[in-house]
Amino acid sequence: MTIRIEIIEARFASALEQLQRDCFPTLGEEELMREEHFLNHCRLFPEGNFVALDDERVVGLGSGFLINFDFDQAQHSFQEIIDSGFYSHHDPNGAWYYGADISVHPDYRRRGIGSGLYQARKDVVQRLNRHGIVAGGLIPDYADFKSIMSPQTYAAKVIAGELYDSTLSFQLGRGFKVRGLLENYIEDDASDNWATLIVWENPEHQPV
Repeated sequence: MTIRIEIIEARFASALEQLQRDCFPTLGEEELMREEHFLNHCRLFPEGNFVALDDERVVGLGSGFLINFDFDQAQHSFQEIIDSGFYSHHDPNGAWYYGADISVHPDYRRRGIGSGLYQARKDVVQRLNRHGIVAGGLIPDYADFKSIMSPQTYAAKVIAGELYDSTLSFQLGRGFKVRGLLENYIEDDASDNWATLIVWENPEHQPV
């Protein structure tokens, strides 16, 4: 299997809408992005949004936008920061890349596609000399523990290597750090709407 990672194009928008449904069955309907959202991503910041292709089948997405993120006022919701999916808060001069979505079709997981999408993001951050990547990260496997521990305790145990989370452990393995937790970040039954605030700092960033 040869997977290609390419910059988003309008012709992928419909397939990307279906990919959302395939990848995130526990999310609320209003949390899922639709064709019109992806068309706007193509218009605003195509070089920062990526699709993974198996031949011409869309099997993955890595999307985001540039923003001046305020870590002193870090609490936010997903829909708030992505402007209900349209990414209209994109600032071409923003210091940080906000990682809005990484998704890989369930049939294509554990084949390095997610790693490739994360690397594509890092590459554009380094090419544009931005500070790094900030994102809200889902903790899907918290669903198995939420009756016996808080999300803060769960995240701490994953960070310490005592528990494995299919999303957070993957992110930690790619150089991300957890800066805190975000309450009521996204409507997600698995995590009781909690998410992690994760950050990757660009080691090649040069002050200007």
